[in-house]
Amino acid sequence: MNNLSTRVKSRRTEASLGAEREHFDKQQLSSISKAINSTETPVKEKHARRIILGTHREKGAFTFWSYALGFPLASSSILSWKFCHVLHKVLRDGHRNVLQDCMRHYSSIVELGQLWGNLHDRYGQLVAIYSKLLCTKMQFHAKHSDIPANLEATDEVLERTAGTDINNVFQLTVEVFDYMDVELKLAETVLRQLNSSIAISTLTSGQCRLSPLIQVIQDCSQLYHFMVKLLFKLHACLPADTLQGHRDRFRDQFQSLKTFFNRAREMYYFKRLIQIPRLPDSPPNFLHAASLAKHVKPVVVIGDEDDGDDDEDDAEPLIDISDSSSLQTQATTPQPDIFDQAFGPPNGGFDDRDLQIESLKRDLELLRAELERVKAEAQRYITQLKSQINSLEAELEEQRAQKQRALVENEQLRMALEAACRRNAEHDSLQSTFIEAEQRAQATEQRYNKLKEKHTELVASHAELLRKSADTVKMLSATQQTQEEVERTKQQLSFEVDRIRQEADMKLEEQKFEMEKLRRELAEKLAEISRINASLQSSEQSSVQMNSSMTALQAEKERLMRSVSEKEAELSSVRQSAQLQQSTVQQERDKNSKELSELQAKLKEKARQEELLKQKLLDEQFALLQGTVAEAENIIQDAVAKLDDPLHIQCTSSPDYLISRAEATLGSIDKVKKGHADYVNNMNDAGGLLRSLTQFSHSAADTIINGSATAHMAPTDHADRLTENCRGCATECLQYLKELKSKGTLQRADPASIQVIIHKILRLGQELRPKSLDVRQEELGDLVDKEMAATSAAIEEAVRRIAEMMNQARKDTSGIKLEVNERILNSCTDLMEAIRMLVIASTDLQKEIVDSGRGAASIKEFYARNSRWTEGLISAAKAVGWGATEMVDSADKVVLHTGKYEELIVCSHEIAASTAQLVAASKVKADRHSKRLTTLQQASRLVNEKAAGVVASTRTGQDNMEEKDTMDFSGMSLIKLKKEEMESQVKVLELESQLENERLRLGELRKQHYTLAGVPLDQISEGNGEATSLVSMSPKFTKPALMKKPALAQKPNVLLKSPFK
Repeated sequence: MNNLSTRVKSRRTEASLGAEREHFDKQQLSSISKAINSTETPVKEKHARRIILGTHREKGAFTFWSYALGFPLASSSILSWKFCHVLHKVLRDGHRNVLQDCMRHYSSIVELGQLWGNLHDRYGQLVAIYSKLLCTKMQFHAKHSDIPANLEATDEVLERTAGTDINNVFQLTVEVFDYMDVELKLAETVLRQLNSSIAISTLTSGQCRLSPLIQVIQDCSQLYHFMVKLLFKLHACLPADTLQGHRDRFRDQFQSLKTFFNRAREMYYFKRLIQIPRLPDSPPNFLHAASLAKHVKPVVVIGDEDDGDDDEDDAEPLIDISDSSSLQTQATTPQPDIFDQAFGPPNGGFDDRDLQIESLKRDLELLRAELERVKAEAQRYITQLKSQINSLEAELEEQRAQKQRALVENEQLRMALEAACRRNAEHDSLQSTFIEAEQRAQATEQRYNKLKEKHTELVASHAELLRKSADTVKMLSATQQTQEEVERTKQQLSFEVDRIRQEADMKLEEQKFEMEKLRRELAEKLAEISRINASLQSSEQSSVQMNSSMTALQAEKERLMRSVSEKEAELSSVRQSAQLQQSTVQQERDKNSKELSELQAKLKEKARQEELLKQKLLDEQFALLQGTVAEAENIIQDAVAKLDDPLHIQCTSSPDYLISRAEATLGSIDKVKKGHADYVNNMNDAGGLLRSLTQFSHSAADTIINGSATAHMAPTDHADRLTENCRGCATECLQYLKELKSKGTLQRADPASIQVIIHKILRLGQELRPKSLDVRQEELGDLVDKEMAATSAAIEEAVRRIAEMMNQARKDTSGIKLEVNERILNSCTDLMEAIRMLVIASTDLQKEIVDSGRGAASIKEFYARNSRWTEGLISAAKAVGWGATEMVDSADKVVLHTGKYEELIVCSHEIAASTAQLVAASKVKADRHSKRLTTLQQASRLVNEKAAGVVASTRTGQDNMEEKDTMDFSGMSLIKLKKEEMESQVKVLELESQLENERLRLGELRKQHYTLAGVPLDQISEGNGEATSLVSMSPKFTKPALMKKPALAQKPNVLLKSPFK
């Protein structure tokens, strides 16, 4: 009985669940049908609410989409418009799984928008824009799942979504901008259509268009808050110039949004449904971080929509009381038996269930009234809490702004501390960098030796392949000769067979003619015999008379018979001889045919062997081609690997050498084209293609490597383009070689794309060539000697003039002045002597470089081939000569008291830098173990010491010659001291401003100098504006006192208050 009752209860539960599901589906279908129709009226809130409650009940939008897909959306634009409105509500207020269900029908929404966008219909245009808005909304929330579809996310959620990466914050800001653009476009289109039509907000046609704008207002208020937060965060991390476009875009959207809110606030339709927030008169100032505290988050308050009661709709209670009432009914009411269920209660009595239904209806009405009261009170509490939340959020934003300012100040202090630490560790890092550079140079040299050994092995393997190719060609020629002999033998045999056959036919014809002749004679004899017999028969009557004649005739007959037998014997012998001759001819013919068949078999075997040899030759040729292509691919891939090799970063190359390599590559490409064409026409010989491919692979690899090395010294733009073209060249070369490896693509392989990229590299190399001195390359060698001689002459002239100034100073001055002048002129003389020794050492080292590097070429050809290095030598020599002349002039002015000591100090620094440039230019191509290089380095150190001596003697003389006034302020009053102090501070600030302007002018002058000298600007260091190449190769000088910024003047004996405790 227990099992029976359990089964009955389970069946009743299943039946009740099925009925409940059926009732739910029926109610959802009714609400969807009444909400989405072709009537030009707004969607009623209660129908949309039931659809939204349905999504929460089934935790998704499956039922909604199953019914919505059955609507003929393509037939009515109003139907599509209301469908988009309901879908917008479902996305905002429905269950969180609704977004996933809607993404499955994303393509249907896109197609709907495209359909109505192509038609000229007023609602159709709105549907197209609304579809785009829905697609943008779904994409945004699918990508950022932490932000709900109703956009009601806290600032912490927004911060977590943006993350700490500034690139992600930038991308999220752009997406929010796009989101806002689509929302505003829909609102502007709806309001524009209302302005151009008679409809107003009080008519159903106008309300049908305006009703979706409630959701648009809710979205826009939240998006506006997101944009303000994100833009303040971007301005805290990025410079203002970078975000100028963002600020302009926000300003446009702010004006559009403010206009939209003001117009919507004036419409009667929105006054009773929504409370639209007011935006500030001007957009926030993102350049001022404190403006974030003034920002107030706009809050939209939704009122209760007054929907009229629909008699056809059954009210759905928000609180499900059916289960409890049914349980109470089951507990208090006895279960009727089967007879009562079938025929009703006995005696026609009144059923108690009617009373229960009436009581439940009354309870339901009471609960509804109570529920409405609770909802009204809850709405009032919600409004109060939202206002409190806004005030608390404003206070929170102010605290965040203060925190942000504190973080910025802390970050500034931390950066200052780090800068001090970096300056302290700079010396150690320079020493470690030098050691690492030495190690990298050794590793590079070892790698170069390995590559050289690999290249030797490749050359040996290529020679072995060429020898194999020659042997194969010889074998093919021998086979061709054998074939020609077989052909000649075959022709001779066929000629002999034809001749024998002709002779046999002629003999047979002669024998046949003899036999015919004998037959005719035999016939004549037989005819004659018959005539004789006839005559004998006719003459039997006269036999007597004819006996004698009979005897004679008998004798004649015997004679004739003997003759006939002889003829028959002769005929039989002739026949036998003819048969023998015929059998002999047949045997000869059989023998000849057998020999012919054997020769044909041998000929076929020879032809088959020849085909095999040809195929083997083709396979070997193609195998050689594949091997060569594989080696070429390895060479190209090795060159590409060097582009990413950290050791290759230290390698540099000149644009002239890159141009020569690119031109050689273009020449090898032409040879590859010719070799490829010859190989396609005759695949028996691949020698030309193999040789051209070998040359092409090495030339292309050199072009790629030297292009990357040239990019290391090129400006950023040129370096990026040159590196990209080198990688593109490698890709195209590998693609071309890949086509050569396959027989299917061998015919259509074309290196035209490689030629295009090589031409680009060639043009970049020509653009990177330094600005020449308007001297032809054949004159560079003579110009080097002339400049070095001119430099030596300038130094000699400087020494002579210093000696003259020394003698004149001894005559004209005495005492401290004479001592100062002698000390300065002696230090200048020592410096000139050190420079002269440096020039001599540099000249000797240059001769050694030219003798070791020119080979069989002349000196002028060596200088012309290394034009970049030669021009560096010329520029350095000119700078040394000019510096010596200027230094003598400055010393003369100092001795005569018409110049400044600072001019002499600057000239000494300049001439030391010029000599360092000369040393660096001479050191570039020198052998590191050269004794003359050691001598040059020692001379360079001596020049640095003497230059330091000039600076020291000049400063000592300046201290001795300048008279320092004693500062006596004892007679001044407090006001006078304050006034003098202010004037002194004004003068200090003016001098600092002048000093800063002169520093900027000096930087611009140095930039222009490096531009004219052909040094890329990206090699100029930010600190002193000097080229990194020169700084790395020249001795490091301390910054002159003139370039050091003095400390800020402070008030005497007054402690400044620190802003940070």
